[in-house]
Amino acid sequence: MNAAAAPFERGSQVAAKLRPWVVVTMVALFVGAWLQPERLAGALLLSAYYLVCLGLAGVVFIAIHYAAGAAWPVAFRRVPEAMAASLPLGGVAIWLVLLSRGWVYHWMETPEVAAAGGFRAFWLDPTFFLVRAFVYVGLWLGLTTLLLRNSRRQDADGRACHTRKNAKISAAFLVVFGFTFWLAGFDWIMSLEPHWYSTIFGIYQFAGLFLGGLAAIILLVNWMERLGPLRGLIREDHLHDLGKLLFAFSSFWMYIWFSQYMLIWYANIPEEAGYYVIRTTGNWGTLFVASMVLNWLAPFLILLPRKAKCHRTTLVRVAVIVLIGRWLDLYLMIMPALTPEAPLPGLPDTAGWLLATIVFARAVLYSFGKAAPVPLQDPQLRESLTYHSA
Repeated sequence: MNAAAAPFERGSQVAAKLRPWVVVTMVALFVGAWLQPERLAGALLLSAYYLVCLGLAGVVFIAIHYAAGAAWPVAFRRVPEAMAASLPLGGVAIWLVLLSRGWVYHWMETPEVAAAGGFRAFWLDPTFFLVRAFVYVGLWLGLTTLLLRNSRRQDADGRACHTRKNAKISAAFLVVFGFTFWLAGFDWIMSLEPHWYSTIFGIYQFAGLFLGGLAAIILLVNWMERLGPLRGLIREDHLHDLGKLLFAFSSFWMYIWFSQYMLIWYANIPEEAGYYVIRTTGNWGTLFVASMVLNWLAPFLILLPRKAKCHRTTLVRVAVIVLIGRWLDLYLMIMPALTPEAPLPGLPDTAGWLLATIVFARAVLYSFGKAAPVPLQDPQLRESLTYHSA
């Protein structure tokens, strides 16, 4: 426990080793942009949104457990806290993509949406569109900063009032997040095809965000245990609960996915059905099925036995599968709207995803090294360290 009280200095060393890979992936991205310039816009939006979702997922995980008064994740809480470091990076990247205006969102350069009139024309006003993005990210960053600040202050003075404050902030964050992320999904993803709509697209976005976030937490917890700062602190029961959550939200993602698809297929309204027509045709159809396998079928079958949910290697492998599936799910949302004639991922798409993953890992390592790896002054830590799952 004394070792856990010191900041994780090795994190900076590991992060430094990732620096050459950042350079390599950036070069690959530039080469890909030169070879396939038509794919660059989608690749940048995909990578930026991927980063935002991973950062937000860490904060949502913390907020849920603060609001619920749950003690079991306290021992590894610094991992999802560190994930939040990718949120400002992803937010800046999203702003840059949005500021490109018509490069990604073609409706900004055509009078078609404005001429249609009504609420859609009001909501997709380019200036209002950009202002909303600043508001969304600003609210997320502001509330996240308050949560992390109280957590760090508790390390210094050990006062339980910081936990109570964070429980209130978390309740407010979850309300704000639920509303703003629902709208952000409409703005940043669904508006790529402004004449298509789905009433459950917001909850579908949340399902994917939290599923990918759980996979990232599992990977990072096991990584930090191997590197040393969490060694001896993570019990089998912690892994079991993380495995149960991954299993449950994989099925939840599939339930929402099927609900959206089934309703559109059954109604067969041309404005809605066209979204799936392109995504189930040719090579798009192959990726469409692969997304279901990676996000649901493989995790469901592998994690059915209880032992699989407690086995570190199995959990890590499933988490990798889910993160690849999460990228593919976003790829299928974004790329058919921008490059419908080229289904298979190109160099810009792959390089952008690898760059986002490496940037995320470096941000987490640097953030993790700024505080004690374990919140030793948290009043619920003892309960977490002796936790037994049901």
